[in-house]
Parts: sequence; structure tokens; C-alpha cells
Amino acid sequence: YIDKRPFFDWQLKHILYLDGNTTSISWVIKTKESSISQNRKHVEEYENKITKIQSKYVALHISLFWGIGTFNIKNEDTIKIKLDEKIMYQQLKKEIKIQDEFIKNKIKFIESFIKQRKLQVEFEIINVEKNLAIMDWVKEIKTENGKLLGEISQL
Repeated sequence: YIDKRPFFDWQLKHILYLDGNTTSISWVIKTKESSISQNRKHVEEYENKITKIQSKYVALHISLFWGIGTFNIKNEDTIKIKLDEKIMYQQLKKEIKIQDEFIKNKIKFIESFIKQRKLQVEFEIINVEKNLAIMDWVKEIKTENGKLLGEISQL
């Protein structure tokens, strides 16, 4: 049976965007009703010691754990995880062999967590421009007198 109803019409669904670099990670959990964004600096053990792809796996791991811990994601929920790295999609879908032990361990934890919480997960590749969790974006705020204030934000 293939459910052809629009994405948010059946059971609680979430869309998860994530990003990471050598110093930080960020994620956005979006539902029909809300959008929650978070960012974290890497712990000293990871800061400037892991690759961008490894960092994105840390973001995926932490965002799922955080989402459950804050009750934004509940057991048995459905999550569409949007990835802007084709290699991550291929690795998570088991389309290619993984050489990196760090990534293997992160995937093992992520898969275990998904199974334990009975989450329904779907992966989707997106263009980087569509990634809501991209860090270092400019946040603009217009004031009543029309002046534009801008600040660099880490989401």
C-alpha cells in the first residue's frame, strides 16, 4: 500500500534539516505548525578535528536525540531527513561502502536509535540552497523607522 496523501495529512510528521562544519552543528525540525532551530559548538574532542561530513553526522545524531529529549519528536513519529550531501544519502541508504570508522559508528548509533524509538524515517537529497539549517546566514530585522539591522547568526 502506498499512501498518496500529502506529506502532513497523516500522522505526525517532521522534516529535519541539518548542517555541520569543523566548529559547529545546527538543525531545524519543522512540522506543519512549527519550526525549531538549534545550534551547538562542537565539544573540544571534535572541534577542528572532524570533517564537514563527519560533523553533519554528529548533527544528525544530536538532532534526533535532542528532538526526542525535548518531546518535539515522539516514539513512532515519521521524519523526513533532508540531506544536502549526496554521499550521506548513499551511505545511509547503504548504496555505497563506508571506509570512515567515525561515520560507521555514527550511523550505527543513528540506526539503533531509530529502531529503538520506532521512528519512520525517509531520506531526501536537497540542494544546499534549500537547507534551512545552513549556518552563517545573515538575519535581517527591519525596525519601525525603516532602518535595516543585520547580524550574522549561527542559527
